[in-house]
Amino acid sequence: MAGVKSLQPRLISSFLGDRSIRSTQPLIHLFRFDLGRRHVSMQLSRTFSGLTNLLFNRRNEDEVIDGKRKRLRPGNLSPRRPVPNHITKPPYVDSLKVPGMSSGLEIHDNKGIECMRASGKLAARVREYAGTLVKPGVTTDEIDEAVHNMIIENGAYPSPLGYGDFPKSVCTSVNECICHGIPDSRPLEDGDIINIDVTVYLNGYHGDTSATFFCGNVDEKAKKLVEVTKESLDKAISICGPGVEYKKIGKVIHDLADKHKYGVVRQFVGHGVGRVFHADPVVLHFRNNEAGRMVLNQTFTIEPMLTIGSRNPIMWDDNWTVVTEDASLSAQFEHTILITKDGAEILTTC
Repeated sequence: MAGVKSLQPRLISSFLGDRSIRSTQPLIHLFRFDLGRRHVSMQLSRTFSGLTNLLFNRRNEDEVIDGKRKRLRPGNLSPRRPVPNHITKPPYVDSLKVPGMSSGLEIHDNKGIECMRASGKLAARVREYAGTLVKPGVTTDEIDEAVHNMIIENGAYPSPLGYGDFPKSVCTSVNECICHGIPDSRPLEDGDIINIDVTVYLNGYHGDTSATFFCGNVDEKAKKLVEVTKESLDKAISICGPGVEYKKIGKVIHDLADKHKYGVVRQFVGHGVGRVFHADPVVLHFRNNEAGRMVLNQTFTIEPMLTIGSRNPIMWDDNWTVVTEDASLSAQFEHTILITKDGAEILTTC
């Protein structure tokens, strides 16, 4: 589940720059990252007070994008799913407070590394199981129910549930949704692509991963976007190791995206993960000059989001769902990695 860099409007609908928009409504907090200052702080998320209604709800619900698919629209939400009392919950769930970006790296001893391997492996198993459910006619709420049950049955807690006011156990981001899509009643359609973002909290450690899956017969344009996004993650992981500068991750991803003329979303970042859900370092997926080097035995995520068209995001009134401003397709892949003496170990594999 991605952290958030910064949100600033250009014209009406896009977010750029290093300053945050403050909402007067007490909704979720977002992570704000200021380039050049190495500072992460908490800001209230942007709520659009009618903008989303103007851009989405008043559009013709049958509006077709690229002559093929309908613009994504919110569906109905089912009630929050219960979690048995014996399941250990992250501290933010019981406190009812929105967690901030924790300062300090997630560096582990041998026991911590084994715990991270266990949580990462479970997250990967859940991710792959969820991917088998992707079929035309299946709702994202049905995927959420299956994910929720599998995580609970394995003695873990679904980390997104109760993170701020996020109401579900997994993020499901369809087509133009960049990230943080809330599972609802919308049935998947033939030709859709969907990112499923799974985080589990097992024995006090979070494992965080996502993948983009094909629903039915997907066209070549969408397939290529998904394949290149996966390649960008693989290439970024391949250059990681002790002493490597974090900024090299952004360069590798951005170079590949440029080669294929794709946009790189800048507002959402990778992050340290382990005993806390979001921690240092802030991992930027685009070219940057930020300082910092990788450390042995630390864990963090890399989670590039690439777009066919505009890289600028619009947030829905739910203050979570983020879509491309031009409704062009977006894809994402994510792994939690461990920095080892030999490079990087992917923890979120089955």
